[in-house]
Amino acid sequence: MKRFLWLGAAAGLLLAACAPVPVRKPADEAALAAQAARERQLAGVDQWTLEGHLAVSDGHDGGSGSLRWTQDGDRYDFELRAPITGKSFRLSGGPGGALLEGIEGGPLRGPDAEALMRKALGWEVPLDDLRAWVLGLRAAGSSAELHFGEQQLPSLLAQDGWAVDYRAWDLAHQPPLPQKVFASRPPYKVKLSIDSFQLGAAPCAGCGR
Repeated sequence: MKRFLWLGAAAGLLLAACAPVPVRKPADEAALAAQAARERQLAGVDQWTLEGHLAVSDGHDGGSGSLRWTQDGDRYDFELRAPITGKSFRLSGGPGGALLEGIEGGPLRGPDAEALMRKALGWEVPLDDLRAWVLGLRAAGSSAELHFGEQQLPSLLAQDGWAVDYRAWDLAHQPPLPQKVFASRPPYKVKLSIDSFQLGAAPCAGCGR
């Protein structure tokens, strides 16, 4: 099966892998209490817009591009644009199903967004969990192990077989929000660098289609 042709991302992935890893400290009561307080503050946040860059690899092939991700409750609009070709794909939907556009062979619809990406692009992206991880939260429904770095902020979250590295945080936000989120479950890697994070309602063209 042909992948969506954004293969030239290997160099960027290698450079990102060389970035310094934050010092990880085992979770203690104070750090866990600070995390619980962050999670309470963000628990009701279900509308946001994230812009940045995403790189995905399965150990052999990969893709990357600029990302705009809008979340409005359970509805989402996820658009990735390749840096050189300008080609893009768009994943949108909600509880009623998902629509993947911009791929070879025409749009695909299905009940599961992760399955659509896996089928069309060969990408393994834990979208449900990632929705929590990009806010620096533990995803609901399963246990998680946390390690902390500076400012009592998570540096590593292990959940559902994935290891999530938090390489940088935006301390200007209160509570702080992640700037670099690198998730891996060998051989798969998902690397997200966040340029801006707007909490609150925003237009979500195509959501829920």
